[in-house]
Amino acid sequence: MFCCEHCIGDRQLTAQVFRIYSTRKGKCDFCGDDNIDLIEPKELRDKFESLISTLYKQDDSGRRLSLCLKEDWDLFNHQAMDDARSQRLLAEILDDGQIVRKAFISVVDDQQEPLDKWKQFKDELKNQNRFFLKSRSKEDNELLVELVGHLTSKSIDLTLKWYRARVNHHEAIPLNQMGAPPRALASHGRANPTGIPYLYVASDIDTAISEIRPHTGATVTVAEFLVDESLDLIDLRNPKSAISPFLDDEDKILHLSKNLIFLSELGIELTRPVLPHVAATEYLPSQYLCELIKDAGYHGVVYNSSVGNGMNLALFDQSKARGISVCKRLIIHTQLHHPRHQVLKVIT
Repeated sequence: MFCCEHCIGDRQLTAQVFRIYSTRKGKCDFCGDDNIDLIEPKELRDKFESLISTLYKQDDSGRRLSLCLKEDWDLFNHQAMDDARSQRLLAEILDDGQIVRKAFISVVDDQQEPLDKWKQFKDELKNQNRFFLKSRSKEDNELLVELVGHLTSKSIDLTLKWYRARVNHHEAIPLNQMGAPPRALASHGRANPTGIPYLYVASDIDTAISEIRPHTGATVTVAEFLVDESLDLIDLRNPKSAISPFLDDEDKILHLSKNLIFLSELGIELTRPVLPHVAATEYLPSQYLCELIKDAGYHGVVYNSSVGNGMNLALFDQSKARGISVCKRLIIHTQLHHPRHQVLKVIT
């Protein structure tokens, strides 16, 4: 039997194993994808045995191994890889049909600690101290920057177009007015403090329009942008899929495992829907996070939209983007059928 990189869903394994040891192309026996590089599952045995022995121990109160790896690290995330197929593949990898039926728990028993510290910090920032914080030390910020450094945007195609929308009154807004607002007009946003403008763009037109929440009958201007292909971005959409647990350093694996729940919370911080009347304080934690990321030398952050199906990019320096064109759209129907998604039908 043969498996493919899509079954596992880990970029590190794709680069270290599938690209090197694959000797044939064909249809995967597990996820069903065709015309793809294949290897025998046993080629992955050393990697999985090392990971499992480092992070998990057998305990009747725990979960099956395949579920641990899926929930903790987003492995076996292909839509065809249900529990049965994930277990079957893992049994082939480990050459052990019994171990995959046993229950395991994480050896890291204080995963909640980093999250508790972040919650304490958020409470202080919003309700007690704004600039001289007692809950954050220099070492805490250095650790935060180190952690988000694992989330560089290697999977984002920076040659694609990005979009920004604004409500207009009559004619389309000129392209040179579709960038970030002037400093004097820059209000607080998810990533930027008041008076410090960032350029917010979306991965598709519908998401860009959803972000400004137009009413039925409104007309909007949508601008297309290209961004600098050398951008160094932090991708906060799904840390579990962006970080690989297949590292050679056992201490690094344990460190990441301990803080993965914390990294996931950072992505949620930028995506969580916020009511306008409380935005000034609710945006403070994500603004703080983005300031740290900017200070570390990154150009922006990518995060899931809270109202659309696409992703957003908050670009710290709008000179890293170039406007291409604008078009005007009429909103003929809006419907909130899901708490996070706004469906828009538009016509030019």
